[in-house]
Amino acid sequence: MKIQHALTAATLVAMSGLAQAQVDPLHVRSWAASCAACHGTDGRAQPGMESLAGANKDDMVKKMLDFKAGRKPATIMHQLAKGYSDDQIVAIAGYFAAQKK
Repeated sequence: MKIQHALTAATLVAMSGLAQAQVDPLHVRSWAASCAACHGTDGRAQPGMESLAGANKDDMVKKMLDFKAGRKPATIMHQLAKGYSDDQIVAIAGYFAAQKK
């Protein structure tokens, strides 16, 4: 019986950690702001640059992970992508996917 209580307590602690793992939207917004120089405010780029607003989240994540791993050639994106964790990349892609084109 005591073992079951201990297991239940451990499960609840682990689940509360998962709930806290969600990223603060303000953090995501500040990470995404660093993209504005090339991709425009909220991902709405000027002509000649790739707009990120409203783009497919999964496509953006794949591109960023490819930049990060060196599978996709770039002038600067490969270096920038290395500065983010995979979870941050997913969060940033979700931010841009949610923006209106």
